[in-house]
Amino acid sequence: MTSTEVRAPLAARAIPFLPLGVFAALGASLAYVVRLPCRTGGWNDQISTYTNFCYTDIYPLYFDRQLATENPYFAAVPFDKQVEYPVVLGEVMQVFSWIARWLEPDQVAQAVRFYDLTVILLGLSLVAGVLLMAAVAGPTRRWDALWYAVAPAVVLAAYINWDLIAGALSMGMLLAWARKRQVLAGVLLGLAIATKFYPLMFVGALFLLTWRTARWRPFLVTMASAVGAWLVVNLPFMVFAWDGWRRFYVFSQERGVDWGSPWLFFQNKGWPVLGEADVSTLGMASLAVLCFGIAVLTLAAPRRPRLAQICFLALAAFMMTNKVWSPQFVLWLVPFAVLARPNWKPLALWQLAEVWYFVAIWLYLLAQPPLSRDDLGIGDDTYFTAVWGRVITIGIMMAFVVRDILRPGKDVVRQDGIDDQAGGVFADARDRFTLASITR
Repeated sequence: MTSTEVRAPLAARAIPFLPLGVFAALGASLAYVVRLPCRTGGWNDQISTYTNFCYTDIYPLYFDRQLATENPYFAAVPFDKQVEYPVVLGEVMQVFSWIARWLEPDQVAQAVRFYDLTVILLGLSLVAGVLLMAAVAGPTRRWDALWYAVAPAVVLAAYINWDLIAGALSMGMLLAWARKRQVLAGVLLGLAIATKFYPLMFVGALFLLTWRTARWRPFLVTMASAVGAWLVVNLPFMVFAWDGWRRFYVFSQERGVDWGSPWLFFQNKGWPVLGEADVSTLGMASLAVLCFGIAVLTLAAPRRPRLAQICFLALAAFMMTNKVWSPQFVLWLVPFAVLARPNWKPLALWQLAEVWYFVAIWLYLLAQPPLSRDDLGIGDDTYFTAVWGRVITIGIMMAFVVRDILRPGKDVVRQDGIDDQAGGVFADARDRFTLASITR
């Protein structure tokens, strides 16, 4: 067999993905254009940053976390100035700050270079995430990945923070699981959790479907690999930079209610109980109730739910009950929402809500102290329409997914003999435990 003949099948498989890669690159480029007003100097004026809707954490954190002079986790800075992210993101920041310092002697120029380098990585992460999502969706639903490539909310939120890195790792995990490569799936899951904490919700989804199908060995191998990968990247910092390492976990625990969260509405309006009780307790209790409902649904459904459906429900529940709901959190949910239910109408409605929230949060901050520019910003009531717009539209999508689970014939993905395109060992698996089996 010639080398050309060996390469031909791979090339043939790659060709259908090329247009999606181009669209993802387009989305990444548009996201860069959105922030050009800040990239060319607007970051140094908070009013200009908000009125041009081009805020990002990347540029200011270069200064505020002393990246120009210090190393994350090992920095000799006050505890509240330590990098408040898990270690994978901290080390990405570290490497790019080294490169920026090497390229530019001036700190302001370094920060801009740090932003540019980070954006290149995030753009590549978006392209990778889109291609991986397309592979997970399979040939019959490949073009659903366009939602992740060029959805308006994705373009607007892409470079606010480092979330796209975790998105690519999560999609890689899902594809590895779909291809029954449990060790690789576990490693990618562990790295994803060490990048952003939200992929931890996928452990519950895998556990529930494992419980229903009794495919315990693949699940345990994946979990062992995830724990191992997480420990490999975390242990050195836990041992040698304990205070810097634990900053993320302390910050997450002690952080109060913040922008985007429905709890902020209840506090602002002074609601009894919901606006007065400890938000951490309320959030955890609410998440526990929703997760219990997802567990009951998974084990009671007439047909085993698809993995993407349970991942979406778990992740949406986490976002809706969290103490903070930043604009970039939309990047977490888009690929899983599309894989769970690729119906354009509720997805488009949700995108409108996310775009409105993206606009509303910056206008709202203009009217808040210390800027207090009421002439440029919006008030509480207008802002909270955006908060509830996201809650309601995601709730609508969750309701449709629940309906598809209870009535599998409505699931547009389960057509033409497809059971679960991301299911891996779950696909076409027999039920070993359901709630109905208890009564038999």
